[in-house]
Amino acid sequence: METRHAEIETRIAHEGARPRPDDAAIAKMKLEKLHLKEEMERLRRAH
Repeated sequence: METRHAEIETRIAHEGARPRPDDAAIAKMKLEKLHLKEEMERLRRAH
């Protein structure tokens, strides 16, 4: 999960660096990243 989280962060950075970034795509990726972070936190608390 942490690898996927980092991959999404990289994709967000690349999209943001484009001359005309796709704001909808960035928002979707940020939401996906947030869900992964929440899931990682939930799993950490369960152990």
